[in-house]
Amino acid sequence: MGVMDDKEKRKAEVRAKLEQEAANKQKKKGGFMTPARKKKLRMLIRKMAQEENKKLQEQRAAERKRIIEERAGQAKDVAALNEAELLQVTKEFKSKVDLLEADKYDLEYEAAKRDYQVRELRDKVSHRPGKFPKPTLKKVSKTANQMEKILMFTAKISQQNYRTGLKVLSVSEKPDTKIEKKVEVEAN
Repeated sequence: MGVMDDKEKRKAEVRAKLEQEAANKQKKKGGFMTPARKKKLRMLIRKMAQEENKKLQEQRAAERKRIIEERAGQAKDVAALNEAELLQVTKEFKSKVDLLEADKYDLEYEAAKRDYQVRELRDKVSHRPGKFPKPTLKKVSKTANQMEKILMFTAKISQQNYRTGLKVLSVSEKPDTKIEKKVEVEAN
């Protein structure tokens, strides 16, 4: 009997071990996207978005700097220049400022023009076709002749004899016998 008990104990241990492994697998399984993986993925996406945003800002700053240098020119060392050269530099800057002001005016005009066009199109879209305001109705007076015609027509209709259009049956004509038979069958 000791051998049987020993076998039973081993079977129970193996069974318990297998059940525990199955339970561990179910706990671990939980699907492909576990909360930890989702959190890590969100963190990676945020990091990538931040890097992309940083690159975009750097590109914009570089473009802005390039445009400013292109329009304004390089900074000049005015401490080492004499009075005639300073006058020349100021004249150059004055002419550049005038050109930039003209460009600024043109750009502002174009922007205002586009804004106006956008507003105009928005108004056209918001005014939906098919919805019109109801016009106020004006009272129209009828003439005496028109009223007389209307009264004559209504009097004529009221005097009309409706029996003239009906078919007259003679007593000699018998109604359908089929209908009478049907009524007798239903009565029985």
